[in-house]
Amino acid sequence: MSSGPFGRLAAAMITPFADDGTLDLAGARRLAAHLVDRGGCDALVVNGTTGESVATSDAEKLALLRAVLAEVGDRARVTAGVGSADTRRTVELARASEDAGAHGLLVVTPYYSRPTPEMVAHHLATVADNTALPVLLYDIPERTGVGTALTPETLRRLAEHPKVAGVKDCSHDLLGAGRTIAETGLALYAGSDEEILPLRAIGAAGAVSTVAHVAGPLLREMLDAFDAGNVGTARERHQALLPLLDAMRAVPGTVAVKALYAAAGLPGGPVRGPLLPAGADVVERLVTALRRTMSG
Repeated sequence: MSSGPFGRLAAAMITPFADDGTLDLAGARRLAAHLVDRGGCDALVVNGTTGESVATSDAEKLALLRAVLAEVGDRARVTAGVGSADTRRTVELARASEDAGAHGLLVVTPYYSRPTPEMVAHHLATVADNTALPVLLYDIPERTGVGTALTPETLRRLAEHPKVAGVKDCSHDLLGAGRTIAETGLALYAGSDEEILPLRAIGAAGAVSTVAHVAGPLLREMLDAFDAGNVGTARERHQALLPLLDAMRAVPGTVAVKALYAAAGLPGGPVRGPLLPAGADVVERLVTALRRTMSG
């Protein structure tokens, strides 16, 4: 299978902060290069959920985007998260991210105000109307509210828009994902790490992954094996990841990655509130699981 319009394996990149909590742009550049040059990723998504987008300003988002593009924009697809619950703000950030050089936009369904499906579709289409970039819709009902989930009917409607190119699926609905692939022509990306291989098996274009921060080469081996017809090898790689994925479920993905990066001396730094750093017991479990995964 070929990769989709947003790459094949994209890391949902954390946002590195300095010890005082300010944006660490030098660390972001080092991290972007690490993920692309040694981490198995052909794409990055910045300013998404794992990037603590709810806790960064628009100015910080754009500074991070520019830094990542300057470092790896010539050899990786860089998609910028621009979603919010405010249509006007989302459009403004989409335009600014396009001006900064982003290759694509990630737009989450609007949350909190409980928009109807018609309102959700209008919000997403409005953003797409105001950009020349391909748009990756972000369907994550456990965070945005079940009522904002992208139904197959809504996705078929949005798929008619020339700028809507894909959907990042965190719905945990295999039937719905299958219908999206079969009925819309959109490139579907697995947004939950445990579902990368199952969704690839039914036609997903790739993944936007949190665990790629620490196990990107293993994920790439898994996808390479499956695409080459070596299903048994792909299954083995998938199974090797499960203990690590289970350990990472103890805390939000951002917290888990930053804990592992702190242990390894990689750029990451602290998290911003409301997140809190992982406790010592969680860090020990994470490090142990990662060592077992990578040595197995």
